[in-house]
Amino acid sequence: MFNKETEYALRGLVYIQMQNNLGHRPGIAEIAREIEAPAFYTAKIMQRMVRYGFIASLKGKGGGFYFPDEKDKLPLFNVITAIQGDRLFTGCAFGLKQCNEQNPCPMHGRYAPIREATYRLVSEETIQSLAERFSDTINN
Repeated sequence: MFNKETEYALRGLVYIQMQNNLGHRPGIAEIAREIEAPAFYTAKIMQRMVRYGFIASLKGKGGGFYFPDEKDKLPLFNVITAIQGDRLFTGCAFGLKQCNEQNPCPMHGRYAPIREATYRLVSEETIQSLAERFSDTINN
């Protein structure tokens, strides 16, 4: 459903939040290892996340990536659309440019509810809610 960059970004951000909850700011090597992604690619993705303002970073001893305390919770939708745009939530499953209620593709009627449910899911879920649930699963 998501491209590789989006998958790594979501997994990386959840990992960062989990570590921040433990009072730790992870670095690139640690994040890449934990999300099973190439370090160079992970570095590029995390730098983009910083540029978008989703996370912050500190260099040097005690540095790493973190979610600033004053930031609101980060919906998955924001991360997904920042990386791959909104086509997943607005586009045609068949790839047609002129697909809509008046001019539907062969899959329109069956795909529209899936697209809407996916939009609701990623709009309601946040990086923080996933980190909390993932931590609960690990700790139980």
